[in-house]
Amino acid sequence: MINGHTELIAHLGWPTHAFKAPMIYNPYFESVGVNAIVVPMGCKPEHFPGVLRSVFALENMRGALITMPHKVTVVDLCDEVTPVVRVAGSCNAVKRTADGRLVGDMFDGEGFVRGLRRKGLQLRGARALVVGSGGVGSAIAASLAAAGAGTLALHDIDAAAAESLGRRLQVHYPGIRVTTGSNDPAGFDLVVNATPLGMNAGDPLPVDVSRLEPTAFVGEVVMKTEMTALLLAARARGCRVQVGTDMLFEMIPAYLEFFGFPTTDADTLRSVARLEY
Repeated sequence: MINGHTELIAHLGWPTHAFKAPMIYNPYFESVGVNAIVVPMGCKPEHFPGVLRSVFALENMRGALITMPHKVTVVDLCDEVTPVVRVAGSCNAVKRTADGRLVGDMFDGEGFVRGLRRKGLQLRGARALVVGSGGVGSAIAASLAAAGAGTLALHDIDAAAAESLGRRLQVHYPGIRVTTGSNDPAGFDLVVNATPLGMNAGDPLPVDVSRLEPTAFVGEVVMKTEMTALLLAARARGCRVQVGTDMLFEMIPAYLEFFGFPTTDADTLRSVARLEY
């Protein structure tokens, strides 16, 4: 029931037809008796700055989920952002403080890291290879650095993108060792595919699976298929794996904490979600 006490979370992006968040958040809010609702708001890029300011003029606006194509644009519209946002160059959550400032954070990488921790991976001092230095790869690399990873190896078909990400990481996390240029997974505790490879049948694998350590953890961001060719091959080598949708469900508790709502865990969210269209 939506009434005069309902708090709003704007889900800003374009187009909206693929949005999954409302079908996870809203059943959860209903299940725990929280009077709040996530509302999809289709906003084209040319209107986004004005729309962002307008939604936060509403007194019952608790926060905003920011998705494509606005994750980069929103960074400069915030009054304050976290180091993870600075490294990633993108932001997917905004809230308004009591004094009216807009504060932004990024939870793609946080969701990925929380999933790994729940599966028992020790991240402090770990050696990680992240293939893909775009928005999601940058966010994951930043969150791994924040979690205390010892070494980050970055690879992208655009070498300049990996090198730029490496420089940003070392500015904000000077204690971490960063290398770029190789996607050889040998010797790593964690290997992450942060590219679109795996979305389509016949895609090449992002790494040479025969070089994976059997003790390594292999994580995926592709959500179209749960067990991608990479994860199937990694599991066949004895590796533990993390599917792409784990990142989605694991980041929502972080969002809830950011917005000040009662939090939960990914298993509870999966149990109440209504993702079928």
